[in-house]
Amino acid sequence: MTAPRGAVAAIGAALVLAACGTGPEDSGDSAAGWTPVAFSALPGWTADRHDEAAAALAKSCAVLARRPASRSLGAGGLAGTVGDWRPLCEALPPPGAAAARAFFERWFTPWAAGADGLFTGYYEPTLAASLRRSERYATPLYARPPDLVSVALGDFRPDLAGERIAGRVIDGRLAPYPSRSEIAAGQLEGRGLEIAWIADPVDAFFLHIQGSGRLALDDGGVLRVGYDGRNGRPYTAIGGVLAEEGEIAREEVSMQSIRAWLAANPERAERVMNANSSYVFFRTLADGPVGAQGAVLTPGRSLAVDRRFVPLSVPVWLDTEAPLPDGSGSAPLRRLAIAQDTGSAIRGRVRGDVFWGAGAAAAAIAGRMNSRGRYYLLLPKSVSPAA
Repeated sequence: MTAPRGAVAAIGAALVLAACGTGPEDSGDSAAGWTPVAFSALPGWTADRHDEAAAALAKSCAVLARRPASRSLGAGGLAGTVGDWRPLCEALPPPGAAAARAFFERWFTPWAAGADGLFTGYYEPTLAASLRRSERYATPLYARPPDLVSVALGDFRPDLAGERIAGRVIDGRLAPYPSRSEIAAGQLEGRGLEIAWIADPVDAFFLHIQGSGRLALDDGGVLRVGYDGRNGRPYTAIGGVLAEEGEIAREEVSMQSIRAWLAANPERAERVMNANSSYVFFRTLADGPVGAQGAVLTPGRSLAVDRRFVPLSVPVWLDTEAPLPDGSGSAPLRRLAIAQDTGSAIRGRVRGDVFWGAGAAAAAIAGRMNSRGRYYLLLPKSVSPAA
């Protein structure tokens, strides 16, 4: 999910499923309710590949290295300051699971949230596209318009930290930007904003949800694109729309079932997709996908969170379940991930969206993941969120 620059922590398949179940819509003091626990209290802690999490953390440390030591991490300084993280970032272990586990146990204290929440998944899709418009390639993928203004409300009021709005300035006031249906009707045409043209409008819609992807171009090339802002309109999960209209049973809503419905009902697909007025703009990437923090995401180890409650860079121990790629069931998901992304539908103290990477297996897991579970924040031993 501000929304992510690389994955619309945003957002991912979590946005498709957001209306089917939500995490707590907490508000108030983000530091309240955290309880310190021992590493032995983390289910499955000793069985994880901690070196994979350490490699993901190294990418966040590289981002923190460019920030002033006095900068706070999280609302109210929940995770301390950048200066609190610099010693541990400098002590990152060499490759090797045993050394990585010892590193985390030496430098961090786990903190339990004390409640369960919702965990979903997102991935990086591949789309058929062209750099030229044609009868086959007719759906534009737009770059960020220069008149789009994004405002971090926390810059004006501390109690709104983590909240953003977007729009355009008209006659000296910030006005709403055109909605998805208005943009689809041509409001941005003629401005030279087209990055590429997509063959399937449904693929384009889901690219907006995932927030990043690979364009398989008709000339044989590949172009990587990632999130670069959105129009500021509210997000509506079309899975919820289809469930409310009785088109898909609520317990059967998934990315796969939504895609199947849209394919079977082409004459109604545009209306349903336009029920989500949120619209995402993109930029080309040399590497990626890139999360909201500015770090390249790591499959299975990067997590989109609600940054009102969980600061970016923080290691998070997950205790939940994930679907098996073959659709035969699910298995426990107990591993260390790093908070590196955000998403419009990732709302609540205990709410996470796991990035699964690219390919068919990643799509199968992300599209069906909708699990209850818990997590634990790992904070530097010098930091106490309960203080």
